[in-house]
Amino acid sequence: MAGKKKSRPVVSGVVVLALAATSGYLTLELRKKEAPGVTQVRNVGVLDGGKGSTAAAKNQGEAKWSRLENPARSVLRGPDGQIKAVLTDGARLATLTGPARTFAEPASTSSKVSTTDWVRLMPQPWKKGAEDAKWFTTWYAQFEDSKKDDLFATAFQYVAGAPQKKDGQGTAYAGDANFGPLNTTGAEGGDLRLEQSDFYDYLGLPYPFRDGQTGTPEPLRAKSLDCSGFVRMVLGYRTRYPLMSSDTSGDGLPRTANGMARSDEGVDVLPLSGVGPEDRPSAIDQLQPGDLVFFKLDARTKNRLDHVGIVLGYDTEGHLIFISSREEVNGPTIGDVGGVSRLDGNGYYAKTLRSAKRL
Repeated sequence: MAGKKKSRPVVSGVVVLALAATSGYLTLELRKKEAPGVTQVRNVGVLDGGKGSTAAAKNQGEAKWSRLENPARSVLRGPDGQIKAVLTDGARLATLTGPARTFAEPASTSSKVSTTDWVRLMPQPWKKGAEDAKWFTTWYAQFEDSKKDDLFATAFQYVAGAPQKKDGQGTAYAGDANFGPLNTTGAEGGDLRLEQSDFYDYLGLPYPFRDGQTGTPEPLRAKSLDCSGFVRMVLGYRTRYPLMSSDTSGDGLPRTANGMARSDEGVDVLPLSGVGPEDRPSAIDQLQPGDLVFFKLDARTKNRLDHVGIVLGYDTEGHLIFISSREEVNGPTIGDVGGVSRLDGNGYYAKTLRSAKRL
């Protein structure tokens, strides 16, 4: 029934391939052909100096600040030398060190990401020397030891089996999300599920954007988030990063993966040079937890990037993992169905990665 959420079934590989053959969506089988690694990973998220660090450092009480490059960022260390915060020039997302957490999705993958990274949104973009600014000292004092939900905790509130959360008005703002309604057109080569489910479709509520436009939910898309809708839910509606009503109207994070990748928002970490196979980044050592990663998956979208995810960090096997909403598992996942969620190596998503940015 339109507007009712269907439970996400546990689907065997045989059933998935049968569905793919029926719809003409044959990329599922292609994605199973994983090959040895090609993309290099060098010190992803390791911020202990090296070629990018400078000798200059600033002491502020017990805090010690230093600078790193590629991307340009400031690093705060405690008196024991351990990293407490990483702040990238031109970006509002900050990585703070906190209690260790493990993120897992056992129904879809054996990967587990254990991390002490907590990614949060600052009120202003960071710039060199802002450690003395009142806005930053106030913000940091609030979140230095906070266990309030961050970007990662919020993202995992939409994976398979996530419990429903409601606000004071009774609106379900979190819980197991679909990717989108089933595609019933039967068109050859069509997708298994329809795209274009934004955060307000999930909520089932009209959303007034700052440009005067209103997002109107479709009942058929209730509790659904496509890949960019998932990012807009996590970063925008929940974390309060500004949102555009489309790719062309308003200011903030655009509606689509292509719009996000090509916008002026944030800082380009892996600059977009093109969408062809030859445009795959040769190394991904610049990536940090919380970065947005963009992919070219579908030849039908021509020169458009068509998928976006959020970098989580390393899993316990040493692979760099991201989370995104996908039609094959019908929702947000770090799983292996349709291609493992690795940015390193030569798997499906590693080969189709084209760019990354930090908001």
